[in-house]
Amino acid sequence: MTNIAQSGIARTGPDGLSIHTSGDARKRLARRYAAERRFRRLGLGAVLLAMGFLLLLLSTVVGKAIPAFTYTYAVLPLDLAGDKINHDDPLRSNFDAIVKAAIAEALPFAAGRKQRRAARGLISSGAAVILRDMVADDRALIGAPRAIGLPVSDTLDLYFKQLTAPRRSREPQGSATPSATSDKIHIAVEDGVIGSDEQFGRDAPSHLVFINGGVVKITGADGEGLQGDVLVPLQSTVPAAQGDWRLVTINQAESARKISDREIAYAEILNGMGLIERRFNAIFFTRGASREPEMAGVWGAVVGSFFTMLVTLALSFPLGVASAVYLEEVAPKNRWTQLIEVNINNLAAVPSIVFGLLGLAVFLNFFGLPRSAPVAGGMVLALMTLPTIIIASRAALGAVPPSIREGALGIGASRMQTVFHHVLPLAMPGILTGTILGVARALGETAPLLMIGMVAFIVDIPGGALQPATVLPVQIYMWADFPEPGFQQKTAAAILVLLGFLVVMNAFAVVMRRRFERRW
Repeated sequence: MTNIAQSGIARTGPDGLSIHTSGDARKRLARRYAAERRFRRLGLGAVLLAMGFLLLLLSTVVGKAIPAFTYTYAVLPLDLAGDKINHDDPLRSNFDAIVKAAIAEALPFAAGRKQRRAARGLISSGAAVILRDMVADDRALIGAPRAIGLPVSDTLDLYFKQLTAPRRSREPQGSATPSATSDKIHIAVEDGVIGSDEQFGRDAPSHLVFINGGVVKITGADGEGLQGDVLVPLQSTVPAAQGDWRLVTINQAESARKISDREIAYAEILNGMGLIERRFNAIFFTRGASREPEMAGVWGAVVGSFFTMLVTLALSFPLGVASAVYLEEVAPKNRWTQLIEVNINNLAAVPSIVFGLLGLAVFLNFFGLPRSAPVAGGMVLALMTLPTIIIASRAALGAVPPSIREGALGIGASRMQTVFHHVLPLAMPGILTGTILGVARALGETAPLLMIGMVAFIVDIPGGALQPATVLPVQIYMWADFPEPGFQQKTAAAILVLLGFLVVMNAFAVVMRRRFERRW
């Protein structure tokens, strides 16, 4: 070896340079370094691209979800006096009539049938249910009239959040003089506030004039002024000076939105009276599913997910750990155990929909388990999670040094004592990590649960694993398919709740691993 090295060093070219310092060698070295730099740049670019897509996804979800965490409430004076409440059973009182009376008191000019319908449409159809639950929780509310916040309709909530019917409010120059009949407004400016080529009608943007406590919808313009339909009666016909009246333009045509101009006028009147408030959306976190966006919540899905994951963990963890211990510590290494290991690895790659079909055929049709119940969903997800737990547990058991086994056997411990007193406790951090990661993956599954009927519409909060329920992924799937715009924000918010649940489970796995981890 010394002669070879010396002979290699001694070989030089005509210019006195060795073969390692020649010009060709330096070029090859430069090309190699350039290739390494390109590889590092490509790797960094791939990481940055992945982070960019992740940030884009999260920003999109968060941007759509933030409006769902607050909601618009109308604070109305509700008459909960004794003559309005059923003394034998207060919860059987006509709370819907109480809500309607409060709306009529707040908007007394809404006297006609069309006007009353528009006024009542501002408040959620579930406001009476909310009021009933409030009285059930606090009987002290029964008595004198008091102002209580009731959720508005989903379309009105989106309007105040500027998510539908985008509007532009401005104070035109000059004064305005309404006519005695309040159906025509004269603008005391030469250039006008609306162009002569402006289109009016149901398929054109709406122009609402707020003047003297009333609202007029502009339907036309001429040389004398603007003509319109009265939506809210004017309190007086005195001239309104500059700054005392304003023009609100709804850029979206009335035919293209669910909220009418009359409802917008009534809502703006309530807002001007200080009866509209933005509050934290407690309904979203405390109630179950609903066909009305403003009444829909994720608590029912969260409870259903909890019971489902509880059943999954109770079945998959002991079976998975026991199987891993047998295959790694007890079973002989022969052809049969190799076949079992291959099948377990193959089961980890089976599509989840196959497990759903298995649960439908065996658990529901053969054993007769209740459909859409967490016990059935948990059993299906346990089958899907078992291969992951077995593989992770075997890896954790195999990572325990052989010296631990040899030392335990050397001091007289039996094989089972060695496994359960020494090997298994040391492998438990890895086992728990694999288990939690497998259960977290199962929490995000939708297809197998759809096959066993957990897509059912469940309003009540489940009280156990045998009661009908749904889970967060299925709830997100259902909301994403609803046509109401309010469910778009609910869907994104439910995705954030699901991601938060997964982050908590993964963080718990990391903490457990660091707490019990042993370094060899």
